[in-house]
Amino acid sequence: MGPGARASSATGSEARGPAEDRGPSSFGPDPLATSRERIPTVVFDDHEALARAVAQRIARVIRDRAAAGQRAVLGLATGSTPLGVYRELVRLHREEGLGFRDVVTFNLDEYFPIDPQNRHSYHRFMWEQLFAHVDIDPANVHLPRGDLPRTDVAGACADYERAIERAGGIDFQILGIGKTGHIGFNEPGSGAASRTRLVTLDTITRRDAAADFFGEENVPREAVTMGVATILAAREVAILATGEHKASIVRRAVEGEVDLQVAATFLQRHPATTFYVDRPAAAELARFATPWLVDEVTWTDALAERAVTWLSLRTGRGILKLTYQDYADHHLSSLVARYGSAGDINGMVFNRLGARIRGRSRLPAGQRIVCFSPHPDDDVISMGGILRKLVLNGNRITVAYMTSGNVAVFDHDVRRYLDWLVRIAGVQELEAAAVTALRDRVLAFLAAKQPGDVDSPEVLDLKRAIREAEAVSGLEVIGLGRREARFLDLPFYRTGRVRKDPIGPADVAIVRQLLEELDPDLVFVAGDLSDPHGTHRMCKDAIDQALAGLTRRPETWLYRGAWQEWSVTDATWLVPLSQDELRLKIQAIFKHQSQKDSAPFPGLDDREFWQRVEARNMETAAVLDRLGLAEYFAMEAYVVA
Repeated sequence: MGPGARASSATGSEARGPAEDRGPSSFGPDPLATSRERIPTVVFDDHEALARAVAQRIARVIRDRAAAGQRAVLGLATGSTPLGVYRELVRLHREEGLGFRDVVTFNLDEYFPIDPQNRHSYHRFMWEQLFAHVDIDPANVHLPRGDLPRTDVAGACADYERAIERAGGIDFQILGIGKTGHIGFNEPGSGAASRTRLVTLDTITRRDAAADFFGEENVPREAVTMGVATILAAREVAILATGEHKASIVRRAVEGEVDLQVAATFLQRHPATTFYVDRPAAAELARFATPWLVDEVTWTDALAERAVTWLSLRTGRGILKLTYQDYADHHLSSLVARYGSAGDINGMVFNRLGARIRGRSRLPAGQRIVCFSPHPDDDVISMGGILRKLVLNGNRITVAYMTSGNVAVFDHDVRRYLDWLVRIAGVQELEAAAVTALRDRVLAFLAAKQPGDVDSPEVLDLKRAIREAEAVSGLEVIGLGRREARFLDLPFYRTGRVRKDPIGPADVAIVRQLLEELDPDLVFVAGDLSDPHGTHRMCKDAIDQALAGLTRRPETWLYRGAWQEWSVTDATWLVPLSQDELRLKIQAIFKHQSQKDSAPFPGLDDREFWQRVEARNMETAAVLDRLGLAEYFAMEAYVVA
């Protein structure tokens, strides 16, 4: 069946599969989900609600098959996206008696070559995240082999296909989606008829995995993966995506044409596929980005503002220069009718956007303020400009660094600081024996360290100290210092690996204690959910839980980090920066020397953090200029939660 047959895309109860399992937190049903969406798409408030819905659907499959006297056969995926699903399945097993004894599983893929016990192997991932915590029979667990001689791989792949066939086929297949649109490791160019096989990984895929392997050079170049045809043979498919960084590829997979270069688009031909996404990942779908182009809408001031801003940027005319014909040519006549005339709607939107601009005189003064910084540089990267203004306004500011950021320090920085320490000990005639012994122990550990190994506690402490010193140096540039810095070192981060533990009561208690001690009037929180490691999202979760327990809740402003910026229509406040203020902000970023020149985890953007900040802040100001508002050199954006 071709894409043209998929005329009914939906949210909630209209999507394929038992919608009653999806819960009330999904966005749906939604009349704006039309034939533009070639894969039924369910949108959730957050990734936790998404995980619960998918886990409940899996539980229903398991129970229904058991009631029919048959075994459920599950196709499973790895990576950060399905982690919440597996945690919820473990909870369902422990608290609600969901049984896995007769469940058969087949995993999508595995790196090659890789030992099953390697900390980066998907074999180990599945046992640590799911299998070891439920009553599944190990004989029913199937994972592609990444430890075979190359000459044996083709035969093992054929055996894998036969094992799926003997099991009766896959009842329910979980997928994630990569930035290239790959499903499993079916990279661009993978054909619809492909089966389980050895593939070469795309450059973007390897860069995306670089953080887990502590460097792209350590990521395997090949993998064993189920093919597109293997996936399409499953009776039901759930494809999951969370975060703003997936929004573009979600739109391409859901609304674009079937394309050999985007494997996920082949799912348009599957009769029972559902996309499960959170709101950030759905942001570029037409029903959210431009709903007025999809169907009739009920105009509100906020929606009108988005539409007029879109029209202004699309036509290249300032807001106050838009004419009735501009609106008519772009299917926005109903908007003009709602507000009376083009001049009326132009003026309303122009004034709404202009009212968001807040210079120093309109910012808080004489208040108690806490800036929560997930890593020891997010404060100056994201809000270095406003921090300087708030200092000048006489506010009492505390910057709370929530994690040590120690996994993001290169080993060569540790060697450099150890050499400095030994030299200082010699110059100052300090007790050199302890310093030399520390140096020798650490250098011996680093010499024996293999790519991806977790650092020793001693090395982690040194890396933490490096980042703390850099953070204080950055604060000094904007007029604060070590007295205003608090290093919370939340426990969830202390794994020594990129993948962290879930937020727990100890993390929340530390944040709440700080809030109760300082009793702030205003807090700044990272709302950048595109952080590729998830640390920003987890820190926000800890803050939200801590704030919920307070008698007096402070006002909360959300900023974004190095990955995204609020749009001018999403932002509550737009804070202009002069050329000198932007330069000062960049100087503060420069103090984080371990993250400069070549950051350990830069994501897919090759630019340094200061370059991203400069471009992003200047572009926000440039958007206002193109809309015909006041012209500024640069601008930061904030949302009041």
